[in-house]
Amino acid sequence: MPEGHSVHRIARQFARNFVGRTVHLSSPQGRFAVGAALLDGHVMTDARAVGKQMFLQFDHGLWLRVHLGMYGAWDFAGDILMDATIASANGRMGQTNQRGTDVASAVVDSAGENSMHSIGAPRRTRVRMAEQEKEIDQPGTFPPEPVGQVRVRLLTDTVSADLRGPTACEVLDPAEVQAVIDKAGPDPQLDASTAAEDRFTAVVRRKPTPIGLLLMDQSVVSGIGNVYRAELLFRARVNPYAPGKTLREDTVRGLWRDWAHLLRIGVETGQMMTMDDLDGDAWRSAMKNRADRHWVYKREGLPCRVCGTHITLAEMGARKLYYCPRCQA
Repeated sequence: MPEGHSVHRIARQFARNFVGRTVHLSSPQGRFAVGAALLDGHVMTDARAVGKQMFLQFDHGLWLRVHLGMYGAWDFAGDILMDATIASANGRMGQTNQRGTDVASAVVDSAGENSMHSIGAPRRTRVRMAEQEKEIDQPGTFPPEPVGQVRVRLLTDTVSADLRGPTACEVLDPAEVQAVIDKAGPDPQLDASTAAEDRFTAVVRRKPTPIGLLLMDQSVVSGIGNVYRAELLFRARVNPYAPGKTLREDTVRGLWRDWAHLLRIGVETGQMMTMDDLDGDAWRSAMKNRADRHWVYKREGLPCRVCGTHITLAEMGARKLYYCPRCQA
């Protein structure tokens, strides 16, 4: 399932390529025909992510809410304006380091981020954005023919976006959007304030629920999935089975701050890079290979990078849980 960094990156693609433009919506699959008709022909005015959910606003006040779930993905095609980070030698998006872009003389766009202007964008391309981001062959005509079961297509005169396999795709009014957001836990990409940290800390420290479950509860904190859960807990040396109410306040606050830190790296690079103390060749290797950028995730049976104890694989909340039984005792 795409974690918070992926959804924020997708929202930024919509902000660059669709906001301020008239958008035509259709449902090639047919399942979203009524919803598409409600939004068709209107100007997109906002694009935002809240944890694992994305919201697209239109000029008549209605919103499109999308949750990709386990299998959802967006395909962008056309003359796409993108981050410089999307240009990659290995087909993955996110070839930057945490200190900034590798692209020489990169410019900063109006959102304060490096853009493809630095390497000659916009350009005609196709990009799939989900948990695994990659460029795919661009067909010769625009817009391309829909591929697979496309729930909804958003189309401007230069760019298209096709959505397949979402858990949720619905039209909401402003009150309904606010109700959904109010139920979500804080997202440090949207609110890095002390108040947001306090809210997270207070909720965790009054719960008897294991912290490994609390971090995956989107009403407690937004955006954390299975990868970030395992890595955050290892980085903090916290036992995933420890009840939230037994954790020290400074430990819980540290989890929040580390989540804000790792989420920022993920949004900037497109990778869930959790070994963030790497440099040079080690950094480049980790950007290319997932096995080189995580402390415990998918390393069951391998020696802990810190103590040498074999990483344990268990199940928690119907998801795989990875941890070091010694470092996180």
